[in-house]
Amino acid sequence: MTMLSDTWLDLFGLSGLFNPFALIIGVYLGWRADQPQKLWIAGFAAAALSLILEAAVGMLQLPLPISQDAGALAMFPFRFAGGLLAGGLAYWLQKRRHRT
Repeated sequence: MTMLSDTWLDLFGLSGLFNPFALIIGVYLGWRADQPQKLWIAGFAAAALSLILEAAVGMLQLPLPISQDAGALAMFPFRFAGGLLAGGLAYWLQKRRHRT
Protein backbone atom coordinates (compact mmCIF):
# COMPACT_ATOMS: atom_id res chain seq x y z
CA MET A 1 0.00 0.00 0.00
CA THR A 2 1.41 3.37 -0.99
CA MET A 3 1.09 6.34 1.32
CA LEU A 4 0.98 9.96 0.17
CA SER A 5 4.07 12.00 0.89
CA ASP A 6 4.02 15.05 3.14
CA THR A 7 3.96 17.31 0.09
CA TRP A 8 0.74 15.76 -1.22
CA LEU A 9 -0.82 15.94 2.22
CA ASP A 10 0.02 19.65 2.33
CA LEU A 11 -1.50 20.17 -1.13
CA PHE A 12 -4.75 18.46 -0.18
CA GLY A 13 -4.79 20.05 3.29
CA LEU A 14 -4.75 23.53 4.79
CA SER A 15 -1.82 24.71 2.68
CA GLY A 16 -3.48 23.94 -0.63
CA LEU A 17 -7.06 22.94 -1.29
CA PHE A 18 -8.53 24.05 2.04
CA ASN A 19 -6.43 27.18 2.59
CA PRO A 20 -8.50 29.52 4.77
CA PHE A 21 -7.38 32.70 2.98
CA ALA A 22 -8.26 31.27 -0.45
CA LEU A 23 -11.62 30.00 0.79
CA ILE A 24 -12.55 33.36 2.33
CA ILE A 25 -11.60 35.24 -0.83
CA GLY A 26 -13.46 32.71 -2.99
CA VAL A 27 -16.60 32.94 -0.86
CA TYR A 28 -16.58 36.74 -0.93
CA LEU A 29 -16.10 36.97 -4.68
CA GLY A 30 -18.59 34.18 -5.34
CA TRP A 31 -21.20 35.95 -3.22
CA ARG A 32 -20.64 39.21 -5.12
CA ALA A 33 -20.67 37.56 -8.59
CA ASP A 34 -23.70 38.28 -10.75
CA GLN A 35 -22.90 35.69 -13.45
CA PRO A 36 -21.59 32.12 -13.09
CA GLN A 37 -18.80 32.89 -15.58
CA LYS A 38 -17.23 35.18 -12.98
CA LEU A 39 -16.56 32.23 -10.69
CA TRP A 40 -13.41 31.47 -12.69
CA ILE A 41 -12.16 34.94 -11.76
CA ALA A 42 -13.04 34.25 -8.13
CA GLY A 43 -10.97 31.05 -8.17
CA PHE A 44 -7.99 32.71 -9.83
CA ALA A 45 -8.12 35.71 -7.50
CA ALA A 46 -8.43 33.45 -4.46
CA ALA A 47 -5.33 31.50 -5.46
CA ALA A 48 -3.25 34.53 -6.43
CA LEU A 49 -4.20 36.76 -3.50
CA SER A 50 -3.72 34.01 -0.92
CA LEU A 51 -0.21 33.35 -2.25
CA ILE A 52 0.59 37.07 -2.24
CA LEU A 53 -0.71 37.38 1.32
CA GLU A 54 1.37 34.42 2.41
CA ALA A 55 4.49 35.88 0.76
CA ALA A 56 3.88 39.24 2.46
CA VAL A 57 3.57 37.57 5.85
CA GLY A 58 6.79 35.67 5.14
CA MET A 59 8.62 38.87 4.15
CA LEU A 60 7.59 40.49 7.42
CA GLN A 61 9.11 37.45 9.14
CA LEU A 62 5.93 36.77 11.05
CA PRO A 63 5.23 33.15 11.90
CA LEU A 64 3.02 31.48 9.32
CA PRO A 65 -0.04 29.87 10.86
CA ILE A 66 0.10 26.96 8.39
CA SER A 67 3.40 25.24 7.69
CA GLN A 68 3.96 23.87 4.21
CA ASP A 69 6.30 21.66 2.27
CA ALA A 70 5.20 22.52 -1.27
CA GLY A 71 6.09 25.61 -3.26
CA ALA A 72 3.81 28.34 -4.55
CA LEU A 73 3.68 26.91 -8.07
CA ALA A 74 2.48 23.56 -6.75
CA MET A 75 -0.12 25.14 -4.46
CA PHE A 76 -1.67 27.44 -7.05
CA PRO A 77 -3.93 24.89 -8.81
CA PHE A 78 -5.13 23.46 -5.50
CA ARG A 79 -5.96 26.89 -4.11
CA PHE A 80 -7.62 27.76 -7.41
CA ALA A 81 -9.84 24.68 -7.12
CA GLY A 82 -10.63 25.43 -3.48
CA GLY A 83 -11.47 29.07 -4.21
CA LEU A 84 -13.57 28.06 -7.22
CA LEU A 85 -15.57 25.52 -5.20
CA ALA A 86 -16.07 27.95 -2.30
CA GLY A 87 -17.10 30.70 -4.73
CA GLY A 88 -19.50 28.35 -6.49
CA LEU A 89 -21.12 27.39 -3.21
CA ALA A 90 -21.46 31.04 -2.16
CA TYR A 91 -22.88 31.95 -5.59
CA TRP A 92 -25.44 29.16 -5.36
CA LEU A 93 -26.46 30.21 -1.83
CA GLN A 94 -26.74 33.86 -2.83
CA LYS A 95 -28.91 33.07 -5.86
CA ARG A 96 -31.08 30.73 -3.81
CA ARG A 97 -31.49 33.38 -1.11
CA HIS A 98 -32.61 36.02 -3.63
CA ARG A 99 -35.11 33.66 -5.26
CA THR A 100 -37.16 33.23 -2.10
